[in-house]
Amino acid sequence: MNYYEKEPVQRVQQQDHAVKIDNRKNMEITGVKEVDSFDNEEFLLETVMGYLIVRGHNLQLKNLDVGDGNVIIKGKIYELSYVDEHSQEKAKGFFSKLFK
Repeated sequence: MNYYEKEPVQRVQQQDHAVKIDNRKNMEITGVKEVDSFDNEEFLLETVMGYLIVRGHNLQLKNLDVGDGNVIIKGKIYELSYVDEHSQEKAKGFFSKLFK
């Protein structure tokens, strides 16, 4: 069999990403690729939609299933933000112009 007779490669569809927060105490996140770092005040997660930072108090990793991409975090959740290089540059440019 030559190169042109091979069957096309089946690509895995990108996993969906969802965040569910219950009463600012429980957070379920899907579409997680990797947990880069965490402590009781901050989690850095790599998701299919970019890096996600979760900040809070007494944060605990209750469930980690990287195979399925599911993470459960418990504790008092204060902040949730995505890190996007392009939007940071735009914001930085805007504020630098504003405060000149």
